[in-house]
Parts: sequence; C-alpha cells; structure tokens
Amino acid sequence: MKWVMRILFVVVAVVGLVIGALLLMPGDKLGAILAEQVKAQTGRDLTLSGDVRLSFWPVLGMETGPVRFGNASWAGPEPMLSADSLAVGVDAAALWNGDLRIKRVFADNPVLRLEQSEGRVNWELGAPATTPVAGTAGGVAPAEPAGEVTLDQLELTDARLIYVENGVTQMDFSGVTVSASWPQVAAPMIMQATMAVPGGAVEVDLKIPDLPAFSNGDVTALELALTAPGGEIGFDGRVNLAGEMDGTTKVVARNSEKMFGALGQTGVHIPLGLGTEANIAAHMTYTKDGRISLRDMTAQLDDNRFVGEADITISDPPQIVARLDAGDLDLSRISETEPTQGDASPPSAPAADGWSQEPIDASALALANGKIRLTANSIAVPGMTFGKSDLTLSLDRSRAVLEMHPATLFAGQLSGQVIANNRNGLSVGGNIKANGMDLKQALTTLAGVERLSGTAAGSLEFLGVGQSEDQIMRSLSGKGNLDVGTGVISGFDLDRLMGQGAGSGGTTVFNSLTGSFTMDQGVLTNNDLLMSLKNYRADGAGKIGLGARDIDYIFTPVALRANSGQGISVPVRIVGPWSNPSIKPDLTKVIEAAADVKVKELEDDAKQKVFEKVGNELDTTITDSDQIEDALKNKLEEEAKKGLLKLFGGD
Repeated sequence: MKWVMRILFVVVAVVGLVIGALLLMPGDKLGAILAEQVKAQTGRDLTLSGDVRLSFWPVLGMETGPVRFGNASWAGPEPMLSADSLAVGVDAAALWNGDLRIKRVFADNPVLRLEQSEGRVNWELGAPATTPVAGTAGGVAPAEPAGEVTLDQLELTDARLIYVENGVTQMDFSGVTVSASWPQVAAPMIMQATMAVPGGAVEVDLKIPDLPAFSNGDVTALELALTAPGGEIGFDGRVNLAGEMDGTTKVVARNSEKMFGALGQTGVHIPLGLGTEANIAAHMTYTKDGRISLRDMTAQLDDNRFVGEADITISDPPQIVARLDAGDLDLSRISETEPTQGDASPPSAPAADGWSQEPIDASALALANGKIRLTANSIAVPGMTFGKSDLTLSLDRSRAVLEMHPATLFAGQLSGQVIANNRNGLSVGGNIKANGMDLKQALTTLAGVERLSGTAAGSLEFLGVGQSEDQIMRSLSGKGNLDVGTGVISGFDLDRLMGQGAGSGGTTVFNSLTGSFTMDQGVLTNNDLLMSLKNYRADGAGKIGLGARDIDYIFTPVALRANSGQGISVPVRIVGPWSNPSIKPDLTKVIEAAADVKVKELEDDAKQKVFEKVGNELDTTITDSDQIEDALKNKLEEEAKKGLLKLFGGD
C-alpha cells in the first residue's frame, strides 16, 4: 500500500510540474508550439500575437490576441483567416477518450477569405505528405483512426466574408455575425448568419443533416433559407464541398429593387410588369463554375406569369439563355418610372397635341446579356397590343435586338427585327415586313389617323435617335412601301367631288392603293401614290410630318370616263395637323386646268373662222392649216392659166 501511495504521489507531482511549467511558460513559447502542431497537421502557417492563455479542466482552452491562418499556396498572400482575438475550448474528458468535442470557438472581427480556382478550394486542409515507413503497405504508415468531432458553439462577431472565384471577388460582406452548432455526430449542423444592410438585415439559416459526409466531399442534403429586406430565398436539395447544388428553390420578392439593394446590387431598376414583385419556383442546379440551370420554372412577375426554363451564368452583368411561355403578357406600363425623392425638378409634361417629351428610361437594357425566346398569346406594350407572337430577344451590352418569327399586330403578321441601343444614348431602328395588317388600326394607333382603312402589306426600314418619343419621331430616317387592297377613305366623297351625284355618304371606296416613301429628319415624303377605283384613278404626292404630326399632301383623282373618255381631274389638298386636317379641292389647280381648256377652245374657234373665210375667198373647203397652202397654189395656177389664155387670145 505504501508503494501505491508513493507511485500516486510521484504521478501527481509530475503532472503538477508539467502543468506548472506550461502555466509559467511565456505566451510566445506556447504560441510557437501550437503553430508547429498546426503546420504539421494542415501545412498552413499559424501566427499568434500577444499572450497565449491556457485553461485545462474541465475545458482545455486557449485564448490569444491577433491571429492569422495562412492561405493555400496557390491562393496568394492574403490569409485565409485573421482575427483580432481568438478563443478555443475543448472538452478535456472527451479528448482523454480520443474524441474532439469543441465547446467553443469565439473570434472578434474575423476576416474569412474563401477562394476557388480551376477546381481547387482553399478551405480543403491537408497535412504534408508523410515519410514512408518500412514494413507498411505502400511504404506509408497507416493513419490513426480519428475519434468523434463535434462543435457546441461557434461565434464570429463583426466578421468579414470574402469569396473570390478565379481571381475575381464575387462577394465581399462585412459586419456579419455567424453562429453555428453541431452538438452530436449524428445531429445536423445548424448555422445562422446575420448582416446589417440598408433597410434592415440579411439573415441566413442553414442546415446540413450529415456534416461528416459533407466534410468528406460526399453529396449531402442541404436546407437554406435567406431573409432580406424585400423578400426571401429558399433552397431544399443537395450540396457538395465545392458548393455545387441541386434541388428546388423558391424566391419571393415583395420589393425586388429593395431586395437587390440588400444583396449588394444597388441602383437596379425593375420595369413594371417584369418583377417589381416576384414569386419564382424552379428545380435549380448550380455548378462550381457559376452556372445556374432552372427547369420546370414558374415565375409570377407582377401580373405576368411565365413558365419555361433558363440557364444563367453569374457574372456582371448576368448571362441568360431562356425559353419562356407567357400566355397574356402585359408590359403596357414598362416605361413608367417611380418619382425620385428629393428631386426638385419635376419631369417635363408631354405636349398637349404631340409626342411625349418624357425621358425614356432604357436602363433595363443593361440588366443582363443573353438570348430569351418568348411565345405568348398576346403582348401589351405602351400604345399597342400584339396578338399571338413568337419572339427572340437578344441582349448585348445595353443593346437589344427583337426578332419576330412572326409577331401578330393589327390583325396581321410582322417579321423582321427591331433594335434598341442605349450604349451611347438611345437609338431605335428596324427592318420589318408586314402582311395582312389592318391599316386603320395601325394608323390610328401609330399616328392618330382614322380616315383610311383597308388590309395592307409593306416594308419599313427606320432609324431614330433621342431620349424621348418626341426626339425620336423628329429624327426618323429610312424608307418603305405600302400595298393596300380594297379599302375606304372616310371624310370626303370622291363621286360628289367630281360632280357625279350624291355619292356614297361621305366615303370613297377604292380597289387598290400602292406607294413608296422615304423619311428624313422626321418627315415622310411620297411622290408615287396610286389609287385605283371603278371609274377613277387617283395620284398622290406630298409630305407627312412624323415628328410635327402634320401633313401637306396633294391627292389628285381623275374621272376616267368624263370628257369623252379624256378624263377630268380635281386635285384635293390635305393640309394641317393630324388631329384635324383640312381636306378640300385645290381650286388653284382646277382653275389652271380650266383655263388651259378655255384657251384651247378659243384657239380652235379662231382657226375655224379663218378656215371658213379663206375657203370662201378661195372657193374651196378648208379644214386645217395645211390645206390653205394647197388651196392658194391651186388658185394661183388657175388665175395664171386664165391670164395666159387672154394674153394669147384664147377664151
């Protein structure tokens, strides 16, 4: 018994001396020992500054001042982790049994830098290659089986989180508070993160049911919920250590612009109809190269509902390739803007009788690049509504190209393309072909002209530049042609105008109408209008002010059967504003034509009298001027014969 007591005394004395030596050891020595062990286990440098304080029971712990944990060799000089202070504690009793139960990890003002490049990630930690040992398979000593590892409490206060992908910083958030817990090996790891942002805070709740499998690189389940000012994002699916994800996702945005601002995308303007409020659900796949695939997607954007699929590449701006079906799409308010608070100068009001002078906000053209194929039963845009349409929208650096294959508009079909370019100021242009268009609908909607109706075909090339409707319409240039079948002109009666009776109640029905035109500085010029009617032909020439919304046009109908089939024309001048043009005969032209006829009649009458007088004198019938010379010759010959006969004594 005495020997047992002596042995215990010796053991206690030795342990006491060891503990005392550790307690009396300077902090820099303890830090150096710990740094050596971390280097041996991870291959990374650990730098501790200030005193290192230890505790032994029941928690084996360490507290230190500023700390830096090195980055991967390929990731650059910045440390993976740095903090103003660090406190770590483990369960001493569990450690004695070979398990690592981490009781606490506290860090103040930590900076965590996560990097990914060419398939490598800097958060994968590995010890340096071990030295071969004789007598082992492969020449390497087998690793000791690890005990259980758990985490009771992790607290990061006022943290900064940086994510770098292929040398480019994708995320940089500061002021983040992170807490995590993994109390049992079989229990899920639960983490919460909070970050203050303008208008509130972003909160993230994350749950990994099988952390050991995740840490080993296996694909494991993941539940993620993000709440931000303006909306929420949820994900339920699978994830791996590289951050790749596959599962269902849902995005609910009650205020999309506010939500974008909370996530670091300030200044984003969402047009009305494209998601000022949004509810999106889809099966999502995310790969480590920053690609998002959305399948079985439904998206409720304001009052519009889309179904389809999309592929998105995360970049600045995002790259999007999508195929969508929209049913009935309402974009009639897409050009509306919200008033800016504190703006002392109110926006200019549109002209009372003209195009709007409100500035056009084309910033939406810069939201993304890519190509979107859209089919819809109808599409309402400002001022008009398309019918069933198949469209492709291509976006490239604030330039949009809309291809129609085809689109239905004004009961007809449109093919071609329309371009909007906002790279250096706004310009719009296009090359369009139309077939089967309702001319009255088109002219009423586009120009406020309601007098001409029919079914039209034609083509149009145009280009306009400006920051408002008024500027664009006053700058229009281009060319086109028009071919209309049977139609009606309301407002004047051609029969009555030509003096052929009561007419048809203030309308003129025509069989066909053709013409071509050019545009320059917002003025359309036409010189070859031809309208065919049953008993008439009508020609037209003049100018139409597309910018000024006025017209000065001469329309000349010809009564083909009048004047013994020679025709009678009565020009009509259309002049004035589109809203109320003056339509009346051009009396100047009529008088000039009538005067020409009268002069000819007087000339003919004078000639006839001369012919009669000369005929009487010459005793013959004269019907034209050529006969006068012949009659004179004949008369002179006759008189000469008589004179010669008298001279020679004849009868």
